[in-house]
Amino acid sequence: MPVVLLTDAFVFLLIAVAIGFALYARRHEHLSAPWRSVGRSPVGVGALVVITFYVAVGLLDTLHFHPRLEAVPAVPADAEAAFIGSQAVREATPDRLPESSPEAEPDAVWPAPATGPAPRYSAQVLSLLDVLLNPLRERQEKTFSAPFATRSFVREPIEQPDGSVVRDFPRLIHGGAHLADPAKRGWDILWRTLLGLVKGLLLWALLAAALVWLLARRRGQPPRNLARAIAHGETELPWRVALLTLALMLMLMMVAADLSAKYYILGTDKVGEDVFYQALKSIRTGLVIGTLTTLVMLPAAVILGIMAGYFRGLTDDIIQYLYTTLNSIPGVLLIAAAILMLQVHMTNHADQFASLVHRADLRLFFLCIILGVTSWTGLCRLLRGEALKLREADYVLAATALGVRHSTVIARHILPNVLHIVMITLVLDFSGLVLAEAVLSYVNIGVDPTMNSWGNMINSARLELARDPVVWWSLAAAFGFMFTLVLAANLFADVVRDAFDPRLRALR
Repeated sequence: MPVVLLTDAFVFLLIAVAIGFALYARRHEHLSAPWRSVGRSPVGVGALVVITFYVAVGLLDTLHFHPRLEAVPAVPADAEAAFIGSQAVREATPDRLPESSPEAEPDAVWPAPATGPAPRYSAQVLSLLDVLLNPLRERQEKTFSAPFATRSFVREPIEQPDGSVVRDFPRLIHGGAHLADPAKRGWDILWRTLLGLVKGLLLWALLAAALVWLLARRRGQPPRNLARAIAHGETELPWRVALLTLALMLMLMMVAADLSAKYYILGTDKVGEDVFYQALKSIRTGLVIGTLTTLVMLPAAVILGIMAGYFRGLTDDIIQYLYTTLNSIPGVLLIAAAILMLQVHMTNHADQFASLVHRADLRLFFLCIILGVTSWTGLCRLLRGEALKLREADYVLAATALGVRHSTVIARHILPNVLHIVMITLVLDFSGLVLAEAVLSYVNIGVDPTMNSWGNMINSARLELARDPVVWWSLAAAFGFMFTLVLAANLFADVVRDAFDPRLRALR
């Protein structure tokens, strides 16, 4: 049964807004031209491919549902009739039935009739990503294990065949359990790695061939000529960079899929859960923090910034006083106070939440709101300055002199000319918001501890850094996934800034 969480609904709304903006930008040359410039950038295209993989994982983890419980086996009609008849006999002659017979049992319960009851669903909330990663989700060890290990990271008492007890590293329940001899682990890992590379290359070849065929059909040229042009980098769009990046991501994906089926490729945490699974589940949290926060901050920043610059006077003074006062409050303290108030509310009204997933989702959504409230002031200040300049433009003065309403002037002349600033700011702020989630969760004022996030992974791993030997893989996994996303986002943001900034376009 499908379940739409609060953040899921806003993710779908954000997707609708992005599609609407794409259709709007397609009809306006001043917006479509910079995006075509982004598409012609090799760095931008390569970063976009990496971001697309992250977004795909996040969307799979956004589609939630209640799993259906197994139905009670149906009862044949003749068996049900025989049972009813036996019950009638027992009621008619209770003293003639032996105590050991089934008919004499007063609490006998017969299963449901053949028509079957209504389907029942579990209270557990899963996502499509959980279904795809079900083998990783269900398996669990006792405690820590290193990446690709076949034995536990901690010594445990092991009883020997002669009855003696020794402390040693026991074999893992799942990691490398298919190996009869753990000494052959290296060859098995090498074989599975090569097999994953071959699978990735085959999948990439199919996708690349389909892409070349579609492009050749659209352009009306032989596929062989187009393939040669892509291989030599002679196309208008950097298809060679896109395909090479796609090949790298597909090979990494297939190698990880093959290896994670038999090993813990990133080890296990303190309670024996797969760290690789936790890192993949944390992608949605980072993306939600980075995108939904923009959806919260955007209306206030755009409306108040344009109003302050266009109307000036008392309106400008009030808005300036508002965001100056908000900037004077330390953001961390405001976030901590809001999260603590929400925590008290959820504790006092625990019966309002159907499950821990709904509780954690509400805290994530509330965190997005607080981050949006504390981060809209910068964009508002930029839009105010741009609106002050645009209101003195000749076409705005002419429209005002002709008696055009202020709302029409703002919608037709001011807003379209500040969208490039909005785009640049949103893309640049995305990586900062992803890092903010990790920092806030590290100090226990971020997302709920039961929710998978890179910040929670770092927070749980910090105490293990003092162990000897060091448990480093949880911290390394969170850092690696977060670093890749932030790096791709920053590279893409640089390309977007270069394409939309009018001064940089004039220099080029």
